[in-house]
This record gives sequence, structure tokens and C-alpha cells, in this order.
Amino acid sequence: MSSEAAAIDLENTALTLWNGPLGLPDFSRIGDGDFGPVFDAALKAHAAEIDVIANSEDRPTVDNTLKALELAGDALDRVSSIFWCRAGAHTNDDIQALERDISPKMARHFSAISMNEKLFARIDDLYERRASLNLDPETLRVLERSWKGFVRAGAKLYADGKKRLATINEELASLGAKFGQNVLADERDWVLFLDEGDLAGLPEFVKSAMAQAAESRGQKGRYAVTLSRSIYEPFTTFSQRRDLREKAFRAFTMRGQNGGATDNGAVVKKTLELRAEKAKLVGYESFAALKLDDTMAKTPAAVMSLLEPVWDKAREKAAADEIDLQRLAAAEGSNEKLAAWDWRHYQEKLRAEKYAFDEAELKPYLQLERVIEACFDVATRLFGVTFVERQGIPAWHPDARVFEVRNANGSFRGLFLADYFARPSKRSGAWMSALQSGYKLGNGSTPIIYNIMNFAKPAEGEPALLSLDEAKTLFHEFGHALHGMLTDVTWPSVAGTSVSRDFVELPSQLYEHWLTVPEVLEKHALHYKTGKPMPKALLDKMLAARTFGAGFNTVEFTSSALVDMAYHARADAPENPLAFEAETLEKLHMPDAIVMRHRTPHFQHVFSGEGYSAGYYSYMWSEVLDADAFAAFEETGNAFDPAMAERLRKYIYSAGGSADPEELYTAFRGKMPTPDAMMEKRGLI
Repeated sequence: MSSEAAAIDLENTALTLWNGPLGLPDFSRIGDGDFGPVFDAALKAHAAEIDVIANSEDRPTVDNTLKALELAGDALDRVSSIFWCRAGAHTNDDIQALERDISPKMARHFSAISMNEKLFARIDDLYERRASLNLDPETLRVLERSWKGFVRAGAKLYADGKKRLATINEELASLGAKFGQNVLADERDWVLFLDEGDLAGLPEFVKSAMAQAAESRGQKGRYAVTLSRSIYEPFTTFSQRRDLREKAFRAFTMRGQNGGATDNGAVVKKTLELRAEKAKLVGYESFAALKLDDTMAKTPAAVMSLLEPVWDKAREKAAADEIDLQRLAAAEGSNEKLAAWDWRHYQEKLRAEKYAFDEAELKPYLQLERVIEACFDVATRLFGVTFVERQGIPAWHPDARVFEVRNANGSFRGLFLADYFARPSKRSGAWMSALQSGYKLGNGSTPIIYNIMNFAKPAEGEPALLSLDEAKTLFHEFGHALHGMLTDVTWPSVAGTSVSRDFVELPSQLYEHWLTVPEVLEKHALHYKTGKPMPKALLDKMLAARTFGAGFNTVEFTSSALVDMAYHARADAPENPLAFEAETLEKLHMPDAIVMRHRTPHFQHVFSGEGYSAGYYSYMWSEVLDADAFAAFEETGNAFDPAMAERLRKYIYSAGGSADPEELYTAFRGKMPTPDAMMEKRGLI
């Protein structure tokens, strides 16, 4: 460790002493060059805290071992939360270089903790005596999860195995960082500039977003197709230029597979090899078996028992839709077989034919600001929390906004930050994370939660208008945010979204349902020019069309989940992952005119870190729960039923990982669901 690191005063750096407004970090005092030295010092400080716990001669107790372990590393938590926020939401060459350096350092550091024999001996001692310790249910669960986490991380391996596992973890961390940076580079560097004559079929909202994207890239007066979904998807939906749709489609689906420095082929191959080796080292048949051990599904077989019937229904639905799409294409004079860059285009025409409206009709009623208000309003009606924007407080980027969160009685609950617009310095997609979790242990901590989106930024003075899917995304991520903000637990390791991967999507996917509750739309879906609510006829058509496109959407998603599981349920890694992807899809009889929502070379959920690896299925697993959970409200006849909302708060949004997820869901609903409600919600049965 450098002498500079040793000299860092962790009590007095803006990265660890958060004395900005409302208890936030003072982002105005944080420079890119500050992270490296503070990380080194914080890692050293955390290692010293771990040594004190591990080397104690006192008999292990919950206080001197489990509690001490949970509260150790505060400075490291703080610098990490700011850094990873920056790495995702507002990166640059310096931050990316740091990410490549810090990722393996962090992996090495946490491997050393997991494999510390003295530390594990103390946890193991508590675990063996757990029945006699009189622990409350939450503390017992934390102890059991902690013990199992150590074992799964290699605590029981011999020295050589520990050394090899630590090396694997370090390599995987580096590979994950490289994968994500390669995808970002391909997304950032590809752009298709167009002129007025190239815009046939595009509604004003698409042209406006493309004009803004071109201007931000120094091409004022022109129009830019980028690989942000907020531009790519509407462009390929509405553009009448088949040749341009194909160009955009090929660029989008080839992210991470363009040869050269940003190609992810070798990264994926090495990642899969190391994951398979890691699983064997810690005693599992496959990486999927390792990852699923601590989930609701438990086994790859259970995952497949959910995905396979859904896949069959989705293919049937997509095949029926394809006949209609080919008919529409032929009616326009096309003799070409329907291709993947045609599907969205003709699906939108089919929607107009069947339901007499298209996406462009909805956009004027889905202003970003109104959808944000709707998110807040629903949270207030369900849970009593309120949100007040505090302007002028600096965050990681000028677009990031700060909201104070208060309980029904007016007391301070925490902070919510939101960063809504796409930019080249931000990775694609949408996500929720925390600068600070909420818990009661020690001195306690209030939640500071943030959402990141990638909506097209409007021209100065113009409102941002969302598609229905984008509005659902905003509600989805805000559902995650509420899971973090409403947390009411003692232990940090089970706070907020610290739950099993196939339970974590329940609060987010469930929250999406309230967007299309008629009284919410009537209040908040107001035309951006006239201020008038969405006409009832349009609202009725939109609600009637909710399951339209179910075949396409479900094939897109489920194929990605099945390929993810195919990669990771193997005992070894495929020799050629991209060939294996193609073979797997061929065996599944993947429709020619649909592609995976996330192809392997840019499947960031799975390869940019281990987050959703062998876990992409979890969105659908949680969807089984969310369809059944919203049905509980529908059965009362009131989408805001107070008694049901209180049960939802208590057992789902506030409970974190304090109890087994099946136990929590059953406490809320009285039973576990079957997939039928989910299949019906998707329009597959």
C-alpha cells in the first residue's frame, strides 16, 4: 500500500465525509483523481478492521463478530457507492481506467475476507451455537446467510483452492469491467446521421429526439440515429426506410461483436470458463447450480420448468402474429420475407389496424414530468410517503435531480435522486442503486437511493415525451427505489433490495401495474399542449391493447433467459460461445424474424459482472409473483385498498431480506401463486 494511501485522512475527504446538503456527498469537491488514493486507504482501513475482528481472543458473540463485520468498511462503502455511480452514469477515460484497476483490487480484497480462516472460525462458532443464542428471526437469518456466504465463497477450501478461487474472482472482475466498457464504446461511437429526406414515416417526437442527438454531436440541422433504445426502437418502429431500419438493426445487434479492441468474444469465452471452474472449486455441478442455490428457484430444473411452457406459448403467439405482419408488408408492395428489422414496423401497423391507435397517439399524454408525478402520487396513496424536489443541489451530473422523502407524519425518511436522460457518458439501460442503504444497526443509516434512465433529451424548452414502455420503465425502476427507501430492517446485509435475485424484481414489476390504473392515467396523462386528460376512447383502446405484441415481447425475453441458462447450466464452458448461442436458438426453433432482447456480446445483465448471470429468468419468476400480487388488489375492487397496501408495505417493500422470500410472499398473499396469472397477464393464454 502506498505511503500516500496511508496518509489519507478518511475522516476528512469529500468521498467519505459526506457533509454536502441533506447529508449527500459534496460532489463539487470530488475530482476524478481523488478516487484512487481514497480507495487504497479505505481498503487498507477495512482490512485492519477485519484483522481486529478475526484476531480477537474473546469468545465470538453477535456483537463482537457479526455486528462488527456488518458495520466494518464504512469508508470503503462510501467511496465505492460514489465511484460505481459515476462509472455507470457519467464515466470518462479516467474513470474507466480506474474501473479496470479497482475491479480486481476489490475482488482480491473481498476474497481475502471470505477466505480468512480465523474470521470464518468465529462465524462458524456462532453458526454452530445458533440454536442456543436466543436470536430474533432477522438476526438468525443474517447469521445463516453470512455463514453460507463464506462457505460458497471458498472458506472451507484448502490453501491451494483458496488461492485459485481468489485469482478467478479477480480475473472475473476485470473481465466484467472490460465487457461493459466495450459495449459502451460501441454504443457511444456508432451514429447514423440523416437529413430531412430520410425521415419518411417518423412522428415529430422521434424527429425531435434525433435532432437533439445530432446537435449534441456537433451536427445541428441534421438528425441522428443512435443505439440508445429511446431512439433506436421508435426509429425502427416508424421509419418507412427499410434500408435504414436494417442499418440501425445490424449496428444494435452487433454491439460487442465488431472485431478489434471492443469485441467481447474472447471476454465471454474466458468468463464462462472461469465461472465453470469456480463452481467446481466450491462443490457445485455448474455455475447455475452455484448461483441458484440462494434463490427461490433453487435449481436449473425449476427454472426450466417455468421457462419452457412460456416459450412454447410465446412461439405459437409470435407465429400467428407473423402471418399478419407478412400480410401487411405484402399489401404495401413488399415481396421480401419478413426480417428482424421489419417486425416492430409492421407490428405497429397491425396495432393501428386492430385497435385504431398507435404509439404516437399516446406520447403527447406521457410527459416525463407528469409520469414522475404519477410515480410519486401512487407511492403517497399506497404508503403515505411524499417527495419534494430540492433544486440547486449538485450531484454527479447537472441532469441528476434530488428529492427529499418524508413519511406520512412529516418525518424525514431519506433521499431519492434521479438522472433521466441519455448521454454518451452513461451506459445504456435503466437501473436503481443506493449511495447509502437504510438500516438500524449501530448508529443507523437513512436511505439515499437513485434511479438512472436513458430517455431522449428534448430540445431546450420542449417537454420530454415518453412511450408507454418508457413510462413503464420509469415506474419499474421507481418500484426498486421504493424497495430501498421503505426498508425497515436492523441489519445492513438484508436492507432494501438485498434479497434473492428472483424476488428482487417483484417490487419493481408490481409497481408497473399502477401506471395503467385508469384513475392514475386520468389524473396524470395530460396532453402536453392542451393540458386535457387522455380521452376515454384512447384510454380504452390502450388498455384493450395491453397484451398486444405478447408473442414478440415474450420470445425476445425468454430466448435471452434460456440462452443464459444454457451457458451456465453446463458443467463446462462452450468452446465457441457465439456458435453455442446460435445452436441453442436453433434447437429452440427461434423465429427467424425475432432476435434475443440481449445477444451474448452485449448481454450486460449476464457478463458485465455476475449480477444476473444464470439469473435473467428472475424477471419472469418475479412476474409470476407480481401478477398474483396485483390480483390481490383487483379482488378488493380498489387498486389502493388501504389494508392490502399496508400488507404490501410490511411484507414486501419494507422487509428486505429479513425473512425467506417465500415466507414473506405467503404472509402478504396467504399462498404462493401458479404461473397462470402471469401467462394471462402477458396474453399468452
